[in-house]
Amino acid sequence: MLQFRRFNSSGSGSAIKKTVLHDLHVSLGGTMVPFAGYSMPVLYKGTTHIESHNWTREHAGLFDVSHMLQSTLKGPRSIEFLHKVTPTDFKSLEPNNGTLSVLLNENGGIVDDTLVTKINDEEFYIVTNAGCIERDTEFLTEELAKITDGVSWETYKDRSLLALQGPAARYALAKLVKHGDLKTLYFGQRDEFQLVEGISAQVARSGYTGEDGFEISVPNKDAEVLARLLLDQPEVKPIGLAARDSLRLEAGMCLYGHELNESITPVEAALNWLISKPRRDGSLGKFNGFDKVISQIKEKSYEKVRIGFKYLGKGPAARQDAPIVDESGVQVGVVTSGSASPSLGGINIGQGYVQKGLHKKGTQLNVQVRNKTFPIEIAKMPLVPTNYYRPE
Repeated sequence: MLQFRRFNSSGSGSAIKKTVLHDLHVSLGGTMVPFAGYSMPVLYKGTTHIESHNWTREHAGLFDVSHMLQSTLKGPRSIEFLHKVTPTDFKSLEPNNGTLSVLLNENGGIVDDTLVTKINDEEFYIVTNAGCIERDTEFLTEELAKITDGVSWETYKDRSLLALQGPAARYALAKLVKHGDLKTLYFGQRDEFQLVEGISAQVARSGYTGEDGFEISVPNKDAEVLARLLLDQPEVKPIGLAARDSLRLEAGMCLYGHELNESITPVEAALNWLISKPRRDGSLGKFNGFDKVISQIKEKSYEKVRIGFKYLGKGPAARQDAPIVDESGVQVGVVTSGSASPSLGGINIGQGYVQKGLHKKGTQLNVQVRNKTFPIEIAKMPLVPTNYYRPE
């Protein structure tokens, strides 16, 4: 069963917010739950979690991700600023290309994971997690105060964000494009497209599910019109948080607050690829926590590392904080996320952290659930093959 406690509101005592598409979700039979301070659909009437998951893998699913924070960074010192707060090389990134990165605190801990797209050397489009909005705002404001001029950060308050995911996503969206060619937009790229009904959309080719797909940023006034146009396509169905979580888990994606937090470094999170090689000698400026992170890379001075795992038999799914133990029953790690995998025939999968040296593919350990132990095997992520649209 899905780990519904994951969908508790992160704001204590604060009013639940609604996206522009809230009434549409309700009209479609969405079961609304508090998530990251917003009322969001977890499932839709008449469709199970497994059916929603499989539909996205086989066709196309439409997700409302408008609760995520969209913002822009501008100014001649934008790259300098990004090189301070992230370990990624944005100088060599081509315009209209985006990359996953992480915001780092002074100890190299992950404040949030983020998708950053380079418009040009002096302008960047940024998407960060809804559950981290307050902390991200605090962090970025504090870091910006250290640079007195040449860079500014502004959040979008009048735009919605839709994610269309699945192998049929390209065909569904193409029917609505009046000007532009989706065939020339590859994974990680972002461009403006003119759609039917006079809608101007910023379209990024990306996927939290591991499938080909798009994140579409549009003015709030056009969001419901676009959502309905997409849902009119026979290959598209509305999909909620339940399937989004199991899809990302199969794809080996991190969920902030589970796999990532401010005490975890990118190296421990097995995200070394986010630490661009040109950034590792400090010549492009030292990022927050530079000495610690580089030491972990060069000297392997970390004690734990993120892993994916599969059950070797049947049993209840291991949820967050479930112990991972060795054959003697000694705890050697902890589960951060877990659920059944619809794409793998329902076997239980998960992510977690284990002691360095026990993270190799094929290592067999156990998880403890309800005072019982169940054998698992460390597996290479992604646990299900990805299908991103890249140049041949």
